[in-house]
Amino acid sequence: MSDIFKTLLNLRSLRATAREEFTLEQLQEALEKLQTVVAEREEAEAESLKADKEKEEKLKAYREMLIADGIDPEELLGTLANAPKKSKRAPRPAKYKFIVDGEERTWTGQGRMPSPIKEAIETEGKSIEDFLI
Repeated sequence: MSDIFKTLLNLRSLRATAREEFTLEQLQEALEKLQTVVAEREEAEAESLKADKEKEEKLKAYREMLIADGIDPEELLGTLANAPKKSKRAPRPAKYKFIVDGEERTWTGQGRMPSPIKEAIETEGKSIEDFLI
């Protein structure tokens, strides 16, 4: 929480700050602006509550329509839950092999080229085909 809000929320600090740093006109102006912000926030909260209430009413109406048509909402949800899930693709097989610190590593050819392969190509004059498995 910022220091200004700590001051605003502590009555003693607010009184001390108001006496030391602000004129009565500045305090009245700040009060008007704060009241505007509070009113806007109350309006936004009321709109949010209204939207939630409308959504609940729609859900209730849809549930009643389903029941009237002989469909159990729980059964409908069960069929949706049993829908096939999107599976991940199979991992790609390694295409290239290289050695780092005596340890053999592989690379699929996807993504950024490993630095040992890149260095060998740039400095030693090797080609990418030299690393094929």
